[in-house]
Amino acid sequence: MVAVTGLGVVSPHGDDAETMFAALMRGESAIGPVFPELSKPAAAARVAFDPARWFTRLQLSGVDRVSQLAVAAAELAWADAGGPTDLPPHRLGVYVGCGMGGAAALETAYAAGARNGRTPPLTVPAFMPNAPAAHIAMRRNARGPVLTYSVACASSAVALAEAAKAVQRGDVDLAIAGGSEAPIVPGVMTAWQAMMTLANLADGQAATACRPFSVDRSGFVLAEGAAFMVLESRASARARGVHVHAELAGWGLSCDATHLTAPSADGQARAMQAALAMAGLQPQDLGYCNAHGTATRAGDRVESQALRSVWGARLADLRVSSTKALHGHLLGAAGALEAAVTVLALREQRLPPNAHCTMADPDCGLPLVLEPNTSARDLLAATSNSFAFGGTNAVLAFRRA
Repeated sequence: MVAVTGLGVVSPHGDDAETMFAALMRGESAIGPVFPELSKPAAAARVAFDPARWFTRLQLSGVDRVSQLAVAAAELAWADAGGPTDLPPHRLGVYVGCGMGGAAALETAYAAGARNGRTPPLTVPAFMPNAPAAHIAMRRNARGPVLTYSVACASSAVALAEAAKAVQRGDVDLAIAGGSEAPIVPGVMTAWQAMMTLANLADGQAATACRPFSVDRSGFVLAEGAAFMVLESRASARARGVHVHAELAGWGLSCDATHLTAPSADGQARAMQAALAMAGLQPQDLGYCNAHGTATRAGDRVESQALRSVWGARLADLRVSSTKALHGHLLGAAGALEAAVTVLALREQRLPPNAHCTMADPDCGLPLVLEPNTSARDLLAATSNSFAFGGTNAVLAFRRA
């Protein structure tokens, strides 16, 4: 098992993990309207972020928002873990999930090119998907593996799994792992609108637009943010005398290999089973699942089928919620943020609600957490699900420290 000794978030609910968790427990939505100039109503969950706290003006040259958020969250996680000063640089690894890279840099380049034929000279290093990992590595002088995983909505969950694997094998002593995404620009918004996967905003209620597993769900809401963890062995954590938030006990990865955008219950179930098997857990050992729960018609139904197939008669003992209803869908960073929420649920023994669910869809049939601030005494283990376009499924199993 791998110890989670550091948590850092830059989320739509703030850049303090405990403050974010408290807001989720109260059922507070961070989603609001954006881009009134677009032809269709749009909503998103944005981050209140001041880059001057983390970068000088000179450092910000050619650094997209996605990398700014990543550096901030990684630094918060490092500080939370009491990052050692005597760690050899080659024994520190960085593992980052990022689905879309520097969307703002790319949008600016396209607009400038169309306007006057001139593209900012640092566009490429600003938008490349591995820029967040590179900036974290330079900030921390990490000279071990520095890797980026671009696997759509499973990106940062995969990064956490790969980092845990590296720690477990002894490839690194410490790993900074997580994800970052900053897709809230008009071009990205209209592209997602064209896919018809975003929540219907016809009623004008942006804050409650995302309703996972509800009979009236209509899609998800985009979000930005970053979340990182510091991972190390239990022996290392004991030797350093640092607090352990939880243990990353197992992970499961699979691919549907059937369709680029349509999910498969079989593939998702295999990832869940693999995570439980690695962790040495049975379905009855799990008290909570932070579901992928995008609030799309097909996605929620398929995930529910996968959960029922794995948990069987024990499903009634599980509690399920999708916190995307409150913080939105962070795409490549979703897995890391939701893993952080899952760790905090284990640590605090409380469960965040599946908000805005006006009436649970009977076709899903899940035991949802419907009330804010739900107590979960004796919660020993929990999972976090991340399922991606392209068919990649990633499930992380955490155990209470």
